[in-house]
Amino acid sequence: MPHEKRHFLLVSFDGLRPDLVSSGLTPNLTRLANAGITLGNHRTVYPSETRSAFPSLVTGAVTGRHGMVGNKYVDREVVPPRYIDTADAILLRNLDLASGGKLYSVPSLGEILSAHGRSLAVLATNTPGTTRLFHHKAEEFGHIRLSGHFREACTPDDVLAEMEASISPLSPVPPKSQPDRIGQDWITSAFLDVIWPRYRPDVTILSYGEPDVTSHFHGTGAEATRSIISHCDRQFGRVLEWWEVEGRQAGVQIIAISDHGHITGHTRISVADSLRAAGFKPGVAPAPDVDVVVVPGQVGALYLADPDEGKVAQLVATMTSQPWCGPVFTCAKDEVNGTAPGSLSNRLVFADHVRAPDVAFSFRADDGLDPFGLVGGTFYDNDRRTGLGLHGGLHPKELAALGIVAGSAFPAAACLSSVPSGICDLAPTMLQLLGLAVPQSMTGRVLRELTAPSGKVGPSIREEVFDACLDAYAQTLRRVHVDSACYVSGGWVN
Repeated sequence: MPHEKRHFLLVSFDGLRPDLVSSGLTPNLTRLANAGITLGNHRTVYPSETRSAFPSLVTGAVTGRHGMVGNKYVDREVVPPRYIDTADAILLRNLDLASGGKLYSVPSLGEILSAHGRSLAVLATNTPGTTRLFHHKAEEFGHIRLSGHFREACTPDDVLAEMEASISPLSPVPPKSQPDRIGQDWITSAFLDVIWPRYRPDVTILSYGEPDVTSHFHGTGAEATRSIISHCDRQFGRVLEWWEVEGRQAGVQIIAISDHGHITGHTRISVADSLRAAGFKPGVAPAPDVDVVVVPGQVGALYLADPDEGKVAQLVATMTSQPWCGPVFTCAKDEVNGTAPGSLSNRLVFADHVRAPDVAFSFRADDGLDPFGLVGGTFYDNDRRTGLGLHGGLHPKELAALGIVAGSAFPAAACLSSVPSGICDLAPTMLQLLGLAVPQSMTGRVLRELTAPSGKVGPSIREEVFDACLDAYAQTLRRVHVDSACYVSGGWVN
């Protein structure tokens, strides 16, 4: 099929663990797998947070390249430093404008497609900030970006008006305790009834914001979470039926993914209390009486007001003495070690950027079974009860992500690829299959084993292990290389 006839539809299920995909719970995803290739060793980036992972999707690059170092971070490029929550779409737009278009440090998929006369459409029920991050410059190119709930994330206005007239007005996002069904229905109808028939984008991202939210508030294997997984799968079934009847013949390739997995919180702690007991003055945002900012969330991100090497070492020594502390990273001392004893270099997890924290850490996690029989438990620091879903760290079940591809560009059917792959690989693969050059800014690789699965010579694969210790604390990080690409497999405290 000629390159110019291809289109891509990438469908994302936020926070869906691959081991929850089954013929009983997700028959339509299973049907897609039977028509294509399942990426059996697919993973996300570190930190395993949505607003680091989806930027990696659209830039084809690791966190240290694109600069979205977490859902939240401290911006030190202004005086005084300020706390940034990337869930805010308006704030992200203002940051991009103020930086001269450098919200991302590298080009994104929408920019690349536009430069070649191609288009990217986004339909999402994630936060308004996440929706913008899929295509943060959509308004500059006249591309479509629609939220199922948030008007401030939508562009152009006339297309939103067309959607509301054709389908229904945008509905308020439901309380987080209630699974979001109406939003998933709306964006599915928007694609099937209006976006594809009238606009035929070259690439479309259809992003279901569930089951992530429900997992956070009910538990990863809870009945409410399983119910919304089933509901999202039914909406995807509408898309799959369209693809089988029309889309496939029109050259549409389908990619189904998730941006991360989940593990379960078993023990609640307070990072701030531990630091305060050690003599630090922690806070959740920069302030005159705060000497270390503890960014809220499951990703440990600590920003010192005065980040000299001695204070970083003191902070790491305090952290690593705590029973809840998992892997710890600081700026590189050399190729392996961080500047602070006991820490590894943040380059090893591709998290070295000007916005990166002085100390990044994951909470200590284990392979215990949660109340639903799912592997993976962790310490955590938030105000919710135990037994709920969490992600952001380096447990393999947090990093594990769904990946299924199907269409004429992927000739195999009902196949399983065991070759490691990652979220950064999807953009370069799509660009190559569209006949467009893959920019050097992309760290992901083209998944040639999927487009030519009968090749006799497979990719070169090698694993590596890194260790660091301080007193009784010892951590291990595992990575795997596939040709020139490198993926983080997991990190543990022994």
